[in-house]
Amino acid sequence: MSTIWPESLPQQGPKYRALADAIRAAIGDGKLKTGEKLPPVRDLAYQLSITPGTVARAYTILTDDGVLRGEVGRGTFVAPVRLPSESKTVLGDDVWSRSIEPQDADGVNLFSPRTPDVGQVAAIRAALQRVAESDPFMLLNYPTRDSYRPVREAVVNWLKDIPLGQIDEDEVVLTNGGQNGICTAMETILRGPKPVVLVEDLSYAGFRRACDLLRAEAVGVAMDEHGVLPEALDEAARRTGAQVFCTTPEVQNPTGGFTPLERRRELIEVARRHDMQILEDDCYRVGTNRAPSYRALAPERGWHVSTLSKVLTPALRVGFVLAPRERSADLRRSAEYGFFGLSQPIAEVTRILLSDPSTRVLCDRVREVTGDYVRLAVNALGMFDLSWDPEVPFLWLRLPAGWRAAAFCRTAERQGVQIRSADEFALRDGRAPHAVRIAVNCQVSKASFESAMLRLQALLNNPPEQISV
Repeated sequence: MSTIWPESLPQQGPKYRALADAIRAAIGDGKLKTGEKLPPVRDLAYQLSITPGTVARAYTILTDDGVLRGEVGRGTFVAPVRLPSESKTVLGDDVWSRSIEPQDADGVNLFSPRTPDVGQVAAIRAALQRVAESDPFMLLNYPTRDSYRPVREAVVNWLKDIPLGQIDEDEVVLTNGGQNGICTAMETILRGPKPVVLVEDLSYAGFRRACDLLRAEAVGVAMDEHGVLPEALDEAARRTGAQVFCTTPEVQNPTGGFTPLERRRELIEVARRHDMQILEDDCYRVGTNRAPSYRALAPERGWHVSTLSKVLTPALRVGFVLAPRERSADLRRSAEYGFFGLSQPIAEVTRILLSDPSTRVLCDRVREVTGDYVRLAVNALGMFDLSWDPEVPFLWLRLPAGWRAAAFCRTAERQGVQIRSADEFALRDGRAPHAVRIAVNCQVSKASFESAMLRLQALLNNPPEQISV
């Protein structure tokens, strides 16, 4: 039991709260199992050099929240994780039953994925309330690197199932969302007056925006259904002297494709041959990894960016960035010099959420609901050239003859459905296929979403007689 909390509790802030948080974290990372008995109040107080009243108060808070359960004459035990149908979760009373119902809507915005509320709004409100009642100096002073340590430890535990290689808490850099993470990583990597960045021919527009901000040149590389072609990457790296290759191998944005392990290894060989860094954007994955990350496969050059935006909410603007171990100090310096670190209250909200076992259940529910909406889209559009996955919050539709992407998007918008053309994912001088990306919006009712899909179906079945140019 002595390994589940620090040898001494923090000097600032309520010790009972710090102890309660340590127990929550131990349950979240599996060090304390369901049904395991906790030490008697006096024994634990003696071990931690605190008063029995402090321990008793921590136990009471966790018992009230449903994390622990007391049995008369037997002691205090770890309670089973509560299911959504029950009245409480670790983060507060009745968090599941207070979710926001999706709304009916005639106009449906499918530009970017929108997560359903399956209880995370109530959970975030509960976490914000806890922060509001926490140590007042956290709300008055500049944060220090040491003050972020509990958050970084929670992130390491959160990422433990992702094949990223070894991670120490001091290697985690917190950023203001995934895009800020990409910019911070690029700022750390790029050198010289006009550096070159290689991106997939069709790629996340944020890569190009980061290049514009840093006065770098983005160069597209040819790809197939498995990602960038190794021979094309080799030729582009040789021709341009690129310093970094940006990629989305788990969920390619916008096509939804996946880069298998063998292709990743071939691309790593090219990167090593040209001493090029690999920046992996993992922000769109909501399911499990299907292959090891580039940071695990090429630890000397793999950079990894992830976020809570697609699995929980984009509103918090929290991202996590990992550099190769020997570049971690450089990445940390870029963040500290660039924006002094994440907002301390938001960082603490993040720690509370990531330390709570029910947050993983919330993410599972987000994934399940998203899959339900994806299946509605497939039912309506599956007879066309459609790429989809129930664990990817968007679909990629290659348009039939008679439709061009820009004209299709304009016509769909007149029908009350907003979608993105493939042109928005191509470089300025690149060529885009006649295709569109359809994001999943779980904040409109299923009936409204299905109606939008049927409107797209009708357009696809009735292309214009005259092709727009």
